[in-house]
Amino acid sequence: MKVIISGVIILVAVIAFAFFISRGDSGENKETTTSTNTSIGDEKKTEKVNKFLSLTFKDYEGNEVKLSDFSGNLIVNSWAVWCPFCVEELPAFAELQAEFEGQVTVIAIDRAESLSKAKKYTDDQGVTDSFVFLLDSSDSFYREIGGFSMPETLFVSDSGDIKFHKRGPMRIDEMRRLTKESFNL
Repeated sequence: MKVIISGVIILVAVIAFAFFISRGDSGENKETTTSTNTSIGDEKKTEKVNKFLSLTFKDYEGNEVKLSDFSGNLIVNSWAVWCPFCVEELPAFAELQAEFEGQVTVIAIDRAESLSKAKKYTDDQGVTDSFVFLLDSSDSFYREIGGFSMPETLFVSDSGDIKFHKRGPMRIDEMRRLTKESFNL
């Protein structure tokens, strides 16, 4: 009986893996762009971008903020204090923000954690005042972008197009490269 159960589990795992791969989405980074073309696919992408740009968050001072309140090129990162990759990534984003000041705005959106927890974490990292931190109490941003890894980062042009959607952590050299490529800097 144990052999049959083990066989069924392995078969289900293989089928799930094959389905995942056949969709062309193996968890690798994939570029997602939007356009103003009139095709149905592009309209849905544009609608999705407009929806996440209109989501409401709170900043560390308790003010309501939308991503559409920011102008210019945006790098929007989804993070949480329990994410081990964020330990390295947040200070790297602070370095990136300083390097590309005036050309991009880095925004880190915390996933459904309290202000005290998120702010203590960013204070301990020494990055609280380095770029924009927002709180997403309902985790709506992560769900809206179809998040399934941590962290996830969107490179959004000043025209509102998603130039690149990075799944997983980045080091500073990759951040620089994607920033330059996404925004032609």
